[in-house]
Amino acid sequence: CFGASSFRGGHQSSSASATSAFTTSNTAGTTTTTRAFVSRSYRGGASTTKMASSSTEEDTTTMTTTTEETTTTTPVDPNLIALREQLVKLDLDVYLVPTDDPHLSEYVPDAYKRRAFLSNFHGSAGTAVVLPSKKALLWTDSRYFNEASLSLSEHWELMKSGQPKVPTIPKFLGELALDHYKTTGKALKVGMDPYVHSASFVKEVEEAFEKSASSLEDDNDENNEMATIIGTIDSSHPNLVDLIWGQDRPAIPTSPFRVHPIEYAGMSVQDKITKICNEMKKKKSTLSVFSTLDDVAYLFNMRAMGDVETCPVGIAYATIQDNDGEEEEGNVKVTLYCDSKKVQSDEVQEHLKDAGVTVAPYDDIVPDLKAHCEDDKHNKVWIDKSRANYALCAVIPTAQLVDSQNAITPLKACKNNAEMEGMRQAHIVDGAAMANFISWLEHEIVTEGRSVSEVEIDIVLTGERAKQPGYLEDSFPTIAGVGSNGAIIHYRAKEGTDLLKHMDISTPILIDSGGQYTYGTTDVTRTWHFGTPTPEFVDAYTRVLKGNIGVDTMIFPENTPGFVLDVFARKSLWEGGIDYLHGTGHGVGAALNVHEGPHSISPRWANTEVLKKGMVVSNEPGYYEDGNFGIRIENLLEISYVKPEYNEATDSDDEDAPKSSEKKFLKFDKLTLIPIQKSLIDISLMTEAELDWLDQYHATILEKISPLLDADSPAIEWLVKSCEKIDRSGK
Repeated sequence: CFGASSFRGGHQSSSASATSAFTTSNTAGTTTTTRAFVSRSYRGGASTTKMASSSTEEDTTTMTTTTEETTTTTPVDPNLIALREQLVKLDLDVYLVPTDDPHLSEYVPDAYKRRAFLSNFHGSAGTAVVLPSKKALLWTDSRYFNEASLSLSEHWELMKSGQPKVPTIPKFLGELALDHYKTTGKALKVGMDPYVHSASFVKEVEEAFEKSASSLEDDNDENNEMATIIGTIDSSHPNLVDLIWGQDRPAIPTSPFRVHPIEYAGMSVQDKITKICNEMKKKKSTLSVFSTLDDVAYLFNMRAMGDVETCPVGIAYATIQDNDGEEEEGNVKVTLYCDSKKVQSDEVQEHLKDAGVTVAPYDDIVPDLKAHCEDDKHNKVWIDKSRANYALCAVIPTAQLVDSQNAITPLKACKNNAEMEGMRQAHIVDGAAMANFISWLEHEIVTEGRSVSEVEIDIVLTGERAKQPGYLEDSFPTIAGVGSNGAIIHYRAKEGTDLLKHMDISTPILIDSGGQYTYGTTDVTRTWHFGTPTPEFVDAYTRVLKGNIGVDTMIFPENTPGFVLDVFARKSLWEGGIDYLHGTGHGVGAALNVHEGPHSISPRWANTEVLKKGMVVSNEPGYYEDGNFGIRIENLLEISYVKPEYNEATDSDDEDAPKSSEKKFLKFDKLTLIPIQKSLIDISLMTEAELDWLDQYHATILEKISPLLDADSPAIEWLVKSCEKIDRSGK
């Protein structure tokens, strides 16, 4: 399963302060008011107002095109019409509708699926850019090109992010603002909800306006030092999509938190707070803000189920205040901002009390941030602008802002011993579930001669995982794509759709799935074919496998960023003249989100985060032929030192331990324990070392999974056969 491609920027600073940009009209390219940030309507209040369906000439009525031979009728898009009416009413030239919730989550609660409501595109990444006329635009990354093209109506144009001649959204807006100014002499007004855009994205848009404006020459007043304002950001209005959605908008979920046991967390809340406060002293910050849901869950050793599908997190913010140097005791104040319904259980209340955590209303976060800055001009707030919404950052003056990766990110990414042991255990039981499932699927198709639907496959697989101890839910919606649906990278099968397919011996299937267990998180992809595959399919499958092995067997020095390893996943594919567009690997949380930063393995060189001991990363090269098939082989890997003594030194967590000057090297250890289908491999393309790797991997799988399967069961019979050494007679 692939992590989200980022539409957010880095940590570029601006000469204008965030506060003045937010509160002052036409300062640093914004037109906003502070009332927008304290309005509860952004949190989820559903307006009962219904918008009339009349705005632009293009969309107000059913469009009919007549020729001598045919008559074509194009249906209207009522949601798009209603939004455009609001643009006209509020004198806005553009409105942005992203995927995000106030915590910039990859997967969001239904109440925040505004872009999906507006566009009918339900992928986890993408931003809609709506103009008063012309087609609306939808930016998304390569994982969703196929799905988006099938989902969008005639009133939308797909912008394939990262492809040649496709600008980023900030660059597009900058160019649009310049054209608009040249045509009208007025600044382009871009509307957005400040709670669902990152502060770094807003900065990128402002810089794009400034860059485009710099190309203008003021012949009438060459000595005028004031920059021409060609674009402004207006975040003063309640979310316009909510006005259209009205009472039909789902409610904001309030699922209760539960305590994540210390035996799986490995570190107490108090110890985490101490570590963060130590880092705050280095940053000279008095307040740290944590706004992503997995950061909050990790900090407080709590999880939830129900707020966000397949993600064990709850809707909340957190802050740690440490006014170091004051005489009175209790300088450290830790606050959890959430709905009170989430912390009603006695166990959770006792857990938070023991850790010294204060619970505050969810909506108090912005006024509390503002008050902290105003109480003392020497106070400094540490917040990661790329992972925090604009509403939070806009109330922090630039002089009081510490903008960098927060202290939780590296702690969470590098698993401790307890977390890693939980991950290993999760993959063992996951391997047993998959053995039961695949043995069933092969029997149904090959022995029984059935044609099995993608939906049934999804249901049975989830059922097998649910039988395992500690299973809670899937770690993401299962991708079960038969034939051409395997090329839709984030496909989700649904009954009653034209896309739904059935698997038989004539078709392959790509299954990408995972489980959330109380002790760990899994994510695995395998491609299966129980009939006779084409030579083209076998060639591609073998090259994908060689890429997986290429990454898996790498030994690399410390301080190596993930993009350096990406080429090893693609080498064999490139030799065959084929490639894939997505990244090769993403981080994975420990009993947390299946997609976790900050590291990755990807051809995108912008992520320079180095790989470290204790990180978990996916290894998932693939190949996709639209309209035909998709292939992906994914394992999760843990990173450890090649020399065991370095692992032991790191595990001791002794910061005073002597440091070695010797160059240290890292390696990958497989977590995933599920066989690879040998009958799909062209052994003539494989080296002896690669075949040895496969045999050794299968031997490990058999050793660890077989004790969990019933003797004489179809699953153990399938597992033993699948883990036999590969036949090398054709080598």
